[in-house]
Amino acid sequence: MMPKVVTTLLSGFVMVTALASSQAMANDDKVFGWVEKATLHPWGTEVKAKLDSGALTSSLDARDIEMFEKDDEDWVRFRLKLENEENGEVFSDEIERPLYRNLRLRGAGGTDRRPVVLLNVCMGNTIYEEQFSLRNREDMNYPLLLGRRTISHLGLLDVRETFMQEPDCDKDAEVVAHDPDDDDASDNI
Repeated sequence: MMPKVVTTLLSGFVMVTALASSQAMANDDKVFGWVEKATLHPWGTEVKAKLDSGALTSSLDARDIEMFEKDDEDWVRFRLKLENEENGEVFSDEIERPLYRNLRLRGAGGTDRRPVVLLNVCMGNTIYEEQFSLRNREDMNYPLLLGRRTISHLGLLDVRETFMQEPDCDKDAEVVAHDPDDDDASDNI
């Protein structure tokens, strides 16, 4: 059995080491809250985004989702209906994107299939090309959910805070292209 003084010193050392490590990471990475504002590009529509470490793939509110073929490739046509947080205007355009992949989710409610497309989102001062599954999120509080794939590119997540980074991406903003190596993980829950 270790004496109480040694145990206390070891506990203190572990806490200081963890705090120093945490501080070092925070200095290198941006810190985001569990809810942030994000801007979808190229449309410039600012929406509230929930950063959800329980989800792997990000999800976007999309309506009238329709699969079709274009130039012998699978494409997705969908309508975005998003209220712009910046000015209150509703952005409602029909968008067409190549199908990146099909997502199959298994959960307590059964199996769900969703199309996934690549889209650009501004978080902080950087534009990220990320995977977004498309589904009607009309009944959800947040039209945009950012999963672990996206969060891993952003920096750190502080689940105690909200709105820590304003989206501020101009024409000179850094663009982080999608990394196909991120596709290896399974989305099944």
